[in-house]
Amino acid sequence: MKNITDELIERIETLNNPTVAGLDPRLEYLPEELLKLATSPEGAADAILEFNCRIIDEIKDVVPAVKIQSAFYEMYSYYGVRAMERTAEYAKKNGLITMADVKRNDIGSTAEAYAAAYLKSGLYDYITVNPYPGYDGIKPFTDVCSADGKGIFVLARMSNPSAAQLQNIVGTDGKPLYIHVGELISEWGQNAIGKYGYSAVGAVVGATNPDEARALRKTFKSVFFLVPGYGAQGGKGKDAAASFDENGRGAIVNNSRGIIAAYKTDKYKGLPYYKAAREAAIAMQQDLQSALGK
Repeated sequence: MKNITDELIERIETLNNPTVAGLDPRLEYLPEELLKLATSPEGAADAILEFNCRIIDEIKDVVPAVKIQSAFYEMYSYYGVRAMERTAEYAKKNGLITMADVKRNDIGSTAEAYAAAYLKSGLYDYITVNPYPGYDGIKPFTDVCSADGKGIFVLARMSNPSAAQLQNIVGTDGKPLYIHVGELISEWGQNAIGKYGYSAVGAVVGATNPDEARALRKTFKSVFFLVPGYGAQGGKGKDAAASFDENGRGAIVNNSRGIIAAYKTDKYKGLPYYKAAREAAIAMQQDLQSALGK
């Protein structure tokens, strides 16, 4: 059975770019010619799909993967979910690895249903998962990872400011909660480690907390990181670099609005949104290469 993290690492190295483009479109990100079509939930979903596909056309030879945040699609009901699925289909058709940022989980049969909905659909290579239910909520996802060659990223240390309210709580052993979660993620993924030493069971680790990311990277050698927080949330290449190993592997860094809404910034003013997205993706690639010493 294939290991999806092996495939992700190989695509990253082929393109020399550990970047995932977040396709998280809000209506205010759309250019006027698409925004005027968004007069209903169906129209908004269709406009978003066109927006996404034009961006995919421009970045498919620059980035190895796209991450699709489900909330920005679900808000348009059935039409939005259809647009999300068609976006994933188009991305896979164009050779991109697909991640669904759904943060699902529950216990027992409910977790099994979530795993079937997202990992068995064939549309998504990875999904994000909440660890809070513990192993009986995680096992349905890891079972599908093993059986179908898929992957998950489990929330460990997130990039939002208030994440520390829970994730930095210190236990009686003196270790913060995010380290305990890292230990569990490492344990859960031991049966899904590929040829590069990384598991298909990865962790979400924010770029906005480089010291904590560095601690996780040092301790959990087999856990591949999905790194949010770059760009609009304040993370820079040097911050994201804390999530990589000594060989420049072990992580992929997400950038959403910094790519898809780049045309609205002064730096890319005057470019079509899809051309600006390409230029922003290349600029991020260069920033990460510099931070990693490549």
